[in-house]
Amino acid sequence: MVIKVLIVDDSSVMRRLIRQALLKDTRLEVVGEANDPIEARSAIKVHNPDVLILDIEMPRMSGLEFLELLMRLRPMPVVMFSSLARSSRDATIKALSLGAVDCIEKPSAESGNTLEKLPDSLVAAASADIGALKRTNRVSRQVQSFHWNSKPVLIGASTGGVDALQTVFSAWPENCPPTLVTQHMPENFLRSFANRLDEQLEMNVRVAGNNEEVKQGEIVICPGGAFHLELVSAVPVRVRLVEGAPVSGHRPSVDVMMRSAKAFGPGCVAAILTGMGRDGAQGLLELRQNGAETIGQDEMSSVVYGMPRVAQDVGAVKTQLPLDEIGAAILGCCSKRSRAKTG
Repeated sequence: MVIKVLIVDDSSVMRRLIRQALLKDTRLEVVGEANDPIEARSAIKVHNPDVLILDIEMPRMSGLEFLELLMRLRPMPVVMFSSLARSSRDATIKALSLGAVDCIEKPSAESGNTLEKLPDSLVAAASADIGALKRTNRVSRQVQSFHWNSKPVLIGASTGGVDALQTVFSAWPENCPPTLVTQHMPENFLRSFANRLDEQLEMNVRVAGNNEEVKQGEIVICPGGAFHLELVSAVPVRVRLVEGAPVSGHRPSVDVMMRSAKAFGPGCVAAILTGMGRDGAQGLLELRQNGAETIGQDEMSSVVYGMPRVAQDVGAVKTQLPLDEIGAAILGCCSKRSRAKTG
């Protein structure tokens, strides 16, 4: 079935570029355009699109205001289309936490021809389960007492990951275990994402640097771009950034991060969250085979049950849980009180 797309952007030039980028893709059909959210409300009623491309900065109503309204009154898959301006990047991260499925950078001299990524992003977004955001409790009960047993944590996520990671970390105290995160997201948005988490959470969240130590109470996120994130030492926890081609279709790749921890298997805890595709499944399997505790998000709470499904199917997941239970489960595996046997 052809996926119906509605473009919402106040630039006629940008709307034309988007339409041209989608024209040859037989999976997609542009059924309408809107100059601003007010026009978009009428266009949605007329065309009943499957997915929306939504600009951030528009006249009469911002894309962020419209998204909040849309998610309350008529939830549907939305891909944010954002410039690289700091204000737009920050607004895009907020939009992803409100329920937008993905974000694409507007083409520019710095970002290049990002429109090449748009068709696949829209197809993935159209398959997203927006209802998962309402079905699942997105606020986890915070663990009050935690004594770390020296195990680092590795978490991989993709589509829907901004909201999922925020939910997991909301359960954690300030002295959380050292944690590595690989999240599929354009490089220029990852720093804004790390900054947003750092402002909202008790622990220290930052973009990972090369050959740096990650201490208790710290979470590092792979910066993306040309780099993958690897664990090179578990005691102390130390990471490095590795240049390389995409792996499992992605850079940064969850598989690369998970495989880097194989040597420390029994001394690690790893989780795979919502996302499209299969990145991370093989790496998680190798970790489990080497003694690590592995956790996967369940279908009901996943915006896109792709990566967690493949991980479950190949036997990489020891414990499958709804999103609001994953944060506490990870801490349980990292607590001195935990003596659970690996499966």
